[in-house]
Amino acid sequence: MLLADIKKGDMVVIKRVKPGAIKDKLMEMGCVPGTPVYLSLKAPLGDPLAFNIDGYFLSMRKAEAAQIEVEYVETDGE
Repeated sequence: MLLADIKKGDMVVIKRVKPGAIKDKLMEMGCVPGTPVYLSLKAPLGDPLAFNIDGYFLSMRKAEAAQIEVEYVETDGE
């Protein structure tokens, strides 16, 4: 699943950042494997998106978020 596809309120963990021109930029901004991510804000037309990553907010376009593979965080039934 891609970060661009999650819904507001979803909690996911980054699996990997796809190789490409912005991989280094995304990783420098905290998008590293194992980091929990929460979609907190979404613009009215769906672009850009604001994520809570490791305690801070990061805004990015859907095209950038589509470069990040994620998986849902397993919860214990809550």
